[in-house]
Amino acid sequence: MSYHQTGSAGAGHAVCQYGQSRLWFRGPERSLDTAYMACVGGDETYGRFVDRPYAAILEDRLDRRCLNLGSLYCGVEALCGDAGLFTLLNGAELCVLQAPGVLSQSNHFYRVHPRRNDRVLAPTQDLIDLYPEVDFTDVHFVGHLMRRLQDCQDTRFEVVAEELRRNWVRQISDLLQRLKVPVLLLALKVLPQKNDERQEERAPITVTPEMLKAVRPFCADCVEGTAYVSGQSDELEDMLFGTLQQPMAEHMIGPAAHRSIAEALVGPIRNLQ
Repeated sequence: MSYHQTGSAGAGHAVCQYGQSRLWFRGPERSLDTAYMACVGGDETYGRFVDRPYAAILEDRLDRRCLNLGSLYCGVEALCGDAGLFTLLNGAELCVLQAPGVLSQSNHFYRVHPRRNDRVLAPTQDLIDLYPEVDFTDVHFVGHLMRRLQDCQDTRFEVVAEELRRNWVRQISDLLQRLKVPVLLLALKVLPQKNDERQEERAPITVTPEMLKAVRPFCADCVEGTAYVSGQSDELEDMLFGTLQQPMAEHMIGPAAHRSIAEALVGPIRNLQ
């Protein structure tokens, strides 16, 4: 049954901060004085509207402390730009890093908010010059920006896409090389629709196999997986959300998806022990 509660965090989940990091993580806050494994990433790692995210399931399955460092709206920009987060990760015995999406990064064409990476702060002059006929005044989110550019239906969009792909590889490669602990990269593809031939049109710039291959030498292992949002996986009734939060919950993965992710990670993590 859905848990009806208002509030932006959803499901009454406590949030917390650690050390010098400016990011807000899923709580409750836990001690850093005892050895821990870290799971870091965005909405899926955080486990919004889910009682037991995959980090909690891993803790039980592996019988080792697992710190959930999932942060809402966290992407490339937040992961790579938070010095306090690197301290937390380098203090872990092992790190599971959910590969961030491609859009959530500042680049030659637009700047995103340093922590809410889904928000566009401003287009750069390069983008304005590339699309002089486009009005960006009312564009505030990266997804909206991509759809606006796609509406032009010409080859200029690939110029933007290629910049994002190159920048993603550069940023993630640098992140992985700055970490001094074994990193297991979780390449999770979250799909909003089942059996939809137009899926690539709605999510045109995603992490490709070539991009994963480029960063693979810098991590101990890589686990790939696919999950559907709860609105398509019949898990909505198993999620915890407030009265006005169902539209958001429908776009998050559910408890069964978290169990599948944990199951896929258990073996590779044990191999790194």
